[in-house]
Amino acid sequence: MSPPRVPFLPSACLLPRCRSPSGASVLSSSVSIFASPSSWIESAAIDQCHQVAALTGMRHVAGMPDLHPGKGAPIGAAMTSSVLYPFLVGSDIGCGIAVFPIRLKRPVPEKLAARFPDLDVPDHSFFDEADVPAGHTDSLGTVGRGNHFVELARVGTVFDSDHAVRLGLAAGDTVLIVHSGSRGLGERILRAHTEVHGAGPAEDPAAYLAAHDDAVRWGSLNRRIMAARVADALGAAHEPPIVDECHNSVEVRDGLYLHRKGAANGDGRDVLVAGTRGTPSFLVAGHAGADAGFSVAHGAGRKMSRADALRRGKAKHTIEELRRTAVGSYVVCGDRQLLFEEAPTAYKRIEQVIGDLESHRLATRVVSTIPLVTYKTADRAKVRR
Repeated sequence: MSPPRVPFLPSACLLPRCRSPSGASVLSSSVSIFASPSSWIESAAIDQCHQVAALTGMRHVAGMPDLHPGKGAPIGAAMTSSVLYPFLVGSDIGCGIAVFPIRLKRPVPEKLAARFPDLDVPDHSFFDEADVPAGHTDSLGTVGRGNHFVELARVGTVFDSDHAVRLGLAAGDTVLIVHSGSRGLGERILRAHTEVHGAGPAEDPAAYLAAHDDAVRWGSLNRRIMAARVADALGAAHEPPIVDECHNSVEVRDGLYLHRKGAANGDGRDVLVAGTRGTPSFLVAGHAGADAGFSVAHGAGRKMSRADALRRGKAKHTIEELRRTAVGSYVVCGDRQLLFEEAPTAYKRIEQVIGDLESHRLATRVVSTIPLVTYKTADRAKVRR
């Protein structure tokens, strides 16, 4: 059975009151959902927005069109409060998506897929330990699991030629898209908080923010190292990213804490909004205001739980079908369960998400990218030695 959807009016869903645990009506923050009535939004995700809105100090919760339920807090939301709540950022602090230009002649997806390095195992030759934030070298330069990926893609449609030129992009160019975060470092930071305070506020916001900022820098370094590893394996030069925005973070803005969980900074920033391994992604120019938490969506957003995707996928697809997508790209993934859990059908339609961002004037399209090779985890039988 599909998760229930909740009807609402696009971005006019402003709810100034919530219920306390006792059932009494209490003043709380407003909740805005930036999605159209036809968008797939689960009622559980809306409920989580209301629960967050009832937290002490909360001022505003903005749900993006990729909104879906998370573990205790919604994913695809920007949450503004006078109180800092580490659990609203989660364990993968600094998780984000970076886009790197990569110059390849006549890329053949099947051949390039076989040349990808093993991004499950660190390679210390790609970084200097003295430059690693918090000295945390464990897992540096590795992708992780879940929805993380490294993707070789080509630029498809150019929607804003002037903006694309400023980024150095043209139709047919190849790019590397890297989606990963702070791995064990972020988990360690959140665990240190939750073991003492659970889902409560940070006792020492300055100390948490210092550790958080290390994790954000670590996540960015992690993405750069993976891009360098792939470029080296494919015989291309290493180039700096043209886009690198994290979507799990907190910042101090106008004296308040702006938490983002699965939401990217959309205040005059360029953001890659990820589709799936079998659909386009879209690089957008963000121009979101305060009502949207200065944020934009970070991806298509899950439509199915992992358990549902696994069950339905096994009934509908073979392993080989999932390793070659509808757009002709190849998927490098030695974990059969992950292949099903991360199938394109487990996610919302990326075109709907982008359309909602544009209709609410949060972002405009710059270019689309089409997958050629998507790396999830090494295929041990085929990995390059």
